Amino acid sequence: MRILLKPDVARSMGVVLLKPGSELLSMFRHGRVLIEPEPGSMAHLPSGRVPDARQPLSQDKSLEAFFTDERVIAAAGGLPGLEFWLEHNVHACQYQHSEYHHKELVTMRHPPGSMLLCWHCENQLREQTTRQLSELARRNVIDWVIDTVRIRLRYSKERELALAELCWWAVCAGIGDAITEEMAARSLLLPVEPFLSVYKESDIVPSVPATSILQREMALVKPIDMPPAEEPPKVLTLAADPESPESFMLRPKRRRWVCKPYTDWVKTQPCSGCQRPADDPHHIIGHGMGGTATKAHDLFVIPLCRECHDELHADVSVFEQKHGTQLELLFRFLDKALGIGVIVKA
Repeated sequence: MRILLKPDVARSMGVVLLKPGSELLSMFRHGRVLIEPEPGSMAHLPSGRVPDARQPLSQDKSLEAFFTDERVIAAAGGLPGLEFWLEHNVHACQYQHSEYHHKELVTMRHPPGSMLLCWHCENQLREQTTRQLSELARRNVIDWVIDTVRIRLRYSKERELALAELCWWAVCAGIGDAITEEMAARSLLLPVEPFLSVYKESDIVPSVPATSILQREMALVKPIDMPPAEEPPKVLTLAADPESPESFMLRPKRRRWVCKPYTDWVKTQPCSGCQRPADDPHHIIGHGMGGTATKAHDLFVIPLCRECHDELHADVSVFEQKHGTQLELLFRFLDKALGIGVIVKA
């Protein structure tokens, strides 16, 4: 999201006062905000959110079959990639026909894609299949594919994606067969031939399919090296060893499980308390875990910002009354890590 603010500047004191207003103030609670001089190209714009480029392709009904094609979805990153995109781009329950919404958000798969719902709505809609839910899932797939193509082609959010660029991405991604005849004809700017009720035999001239023209021309061009799709990180692989040596001992010496790649990833997630950017992986204390000069296993951690971390260690009961118990927060965080593929089976 890009915000343009017209600051009141006290030049003599070198002070810049930003007045985002109540509408944009919530943006400052979700993480760091970059402030830079106003570019000349935006000098004519009023204060407020700079809208992303309109994407007419997302409203084109004739392209829905392409966007929802299984080959296209797989090339864009698959359903896990869609869910990862939803969690980072949608910040509220997408089902707006409920009077109550839980604060916790989860993804729910529904053909042809997925959607982001609160726990309450997900419980209500889990087994339902309706046209309304199908349309919501389809809209998410289309917006996600367009955003993925834009990122792969290294375009900013201000760039309006053209049909020819969408076809170029499909050919480079190895799914040129998913391009429909109508898409190929439009991207090649071929004239539309009218269908007449009566033809003379001399007027009937066989035409070459537009898809064959497109594939032949693309075969002569070396595909560009596009950056890989953004996928959920896979940083932890687990395996079970039911016959470990210690399991045969009467009083085995316990070993603390350590995994730095996992705790490093935990630090990159939103704080489990206030949802601001986290600073530390907090190891669960109490509940039989930790102790003097010891820590819980690295699997039993939740992300906390420095303020919430200090608050928890200062008074555990006050923190848990405010944000929920550590075990509740741990369960939710482990559920998220498993759901987005960070923790996977060996």
